Amino acid sequence: MNDSTPSPGSAPSVVVLDVWCELQCPDCRTALADLRALGERYGDRLEIRTRHFPLEKHKYAFAAAQAAEEAAAQGAERRYTEAVLDGVAELERRGEDFLVATARELGLDADEFEIALIDGRHILTVDADHAEGKAIGVTGTPTYVIGGERLDGGKSQEGLWARIEEIADRLLAGEASA
Repeated sequence: MNDSTPSPGSAPSVVVLDVWCELQCPDCRTALADLRALGERYGDRLEIRTRHFPLEKHKYAFAAAQAAEEAAAQGAERRYTEAVLDGVAELERRGEDFLVATARELGLDADEFEIALIDGRHILTVDADHAEGKAIGVTGTPTYVIGGERLDGGKSQEGLWARIEEIADRLLAGEASA
């Protein structure tokens, strides 16, 4: 049982939504509006966790995942992740320079980002997320996992927001799986 699944008959105070994401992925950028809306609707009752699943087809995805981990170390993971996703086209053009510049624009320690991208301090975290994703069947991004159910947003975002809400509402009410 994962931490987003309540024990039978009990309602969790927080439901976890894992989002297997790649920061150079246009589909993940498209999904950002839905994730923001879910965050607004549920507030602290829905923990949205970004999980890294860099795809080989995107040149800067692995570096972006490492940079997001550095942002998390500096207490700004969500702001940084959203800023990078909002700038997917710029990431494609500028690469690691964009990642560092984004950190600087957000008031983070950009020098530390540069060092982190060189010394690889976050590689194991990114690799662990990727390995876990593969183990549960993630093949593309975005992929969502909530209440033990995997929803593939890489094929289509249509209907996913409603399905996530349905599962979150059921879990928060303490109802068993449908």
